[in-house]
Amino acid sequence: MENKRLLNLEGGRNFRELGGYPTQDGQVIKTHKVIRSATLGQLTDKDLQYLSDYGIRYDIDFRSIDEQQAVADRVPPKAKYVFDPVFSVDLTQSSKFDEQEKASQPQHNIEGLNDIPQDGHDNMCATYRELIHSDSAKKAYRIFFDYLLANEKDQQAVLFHCTAGKDRTGMGAVFLMTALGVDQKIIVDDYLLTNTVLEDYINEQLQPFSNDPELYQSVKSLMQVSHDYLSAADEEVKKESGNWLNYVQNEIKVTPQEIADLKKIYLQ
Repeated sequence: MENKRLLNLEGGRNFRELGGYPTQDGQVIKTHKVIRSATLGQLTDKDLQYLSDYGIRYDIDFRSIDEQQAVADRVPPKAKYVFDPVFSVDLTQSSKFDEQEKASQPQHNIEGLNDIPQDGHDNMCATYRELIHSDSAKKAYRIFFDYLLANEKDQQAVLFHCTAGKDRTGMGAVFLMTALGVDQKIIVDDYLLTNTVLEDYINEQLQPFSNDPELYQSVKSLMQVSHDYLSAADEEVKKESGNWLNYVQNEIKVTPQEIADLKKIYLQ
């Protein structure tokens, strides 16, 4: 049932509708208002028209400048492109496993293993902790909320993405759904849905590492999302702000009035 959230695209992975999720006060996120996704670099002309017809008017790109320069977004007609890097470099390592990234940047070829961390799981936990404390991440997510607030017209939508659509994008979805009052369990379930959506792709990408169990597990940890990664972020959020809503308000600087405005725009 959850896979019905997937948009039917030829050249896009992990394009998902956030509409339909209920909030704790009985409202529901509107459809055709906010989409999360992986890279837009492989979209076909048909995909671009589909997204334009879907209502995409803002394309928020959380990738680093290296990722953006290596694989430019194919921006849907009528959409405003917004370069909004969460990190100055790709700490999530996702660009190492993107097909166009591998073609354009030989140092990111997965056969050249020098840059792949020995323990992908620990690397990802550290990345999520860094994201919570990083000034660049807080600035990027504040800009994200600025465009969410600008997306007030009917029949228009924000799309936000990184390379794999799982970590920087996943945290963007966590922050937004927290602000809208979605239950924590639903937020976590949406975050983990990436593993189901990308299962076939991940298994295919893992084939070159099948003869090295340790490296296989490390790469798998880099390519998936995990409760542990979100728990690492949760620990830092609680240290810094007490809870996620306080973090959104105090660290990303989304005011109570802006949260009320977001609910008017995105809930029904």
